[in-house]
Amino acid sequence: MKIRFVPPHEILGKREWIIWGISVAAVSLCAWASPETGIPSLIAALIGVTALIFLAVGHFYGQLLTIVFSIFYGVISYFFRYYGEMLTYLGMTLPMAAVSLVTWLRNPYDSKGTVAIRKKLTAKNITGMLLATAAATALFGVLLRLLHTAQLPVSIISITTSFLAAYLTALRSPYYALAYAANDVVLIVLWVLAAREDLSCLPMVANYCMFLINDLYGFYSWRKRASVSI
Repeated sequence: MKIRFVPPHEILGKREWIIWGISVAAVSLCAWASPETGIPSLIAALIGVTALIFLAVGHFYGQLLTIVFSIFYGVISYFFRYYGEMLTYLGMTLPMAAVSLVTWLRNPYDSKGTVAIRKKLTAKNITGMLLATAAATALFGVLLRLLHTAQLPVSIISITTSFLAAYLTALRSPYYALAYAANDVVLIVLWVLAAREDLSCLPMVANYCMFLINDLYGFYSWRKRASVSI
């Protein structure tokens, strides 16, 4: 099936536009209310919520935007000494989004670019996922400790949930969204801790609150589509 590039209004429904609009308004309002907010943080937040709404409907545009978001977020994390987040997004989320992009394009559900859903994971899928997640957590955990990463325990948990989510995304499983929702909770805690010292971090807190809402909707959307997916 040949994939064609289509405008967003042909991909997103009324419900998705409402969720996206609320998300954009929330992060923008938070940025406006916080004079310390940096433009890169606001841009990252806007790209992030936009990526998630496309992921929620299973469209490959979401993977493209995830790659862009990973670059912005990695740079921002570096300046806050959140090396775990920097390594996670630049060294793990970004390349896995690229892998997922290729996987999704090879498994289309329709010509608009929506991906076909894998309804069930095999024992092989689950075993490989758990082993890979454990290995990634151990490897990145050692690197973070050597880099004296701020909030190390939280950052390590973030690595585990991020890798699990990225792996499930590549497998085209609806449960990717629940793993990302767990990661959102971890990141809300991480950036709240940062905001206590620097109010410019507040947009990132709002960002991940919106991420949580979007990911929960993504799980609902994928599960609903799975009931009619080929």
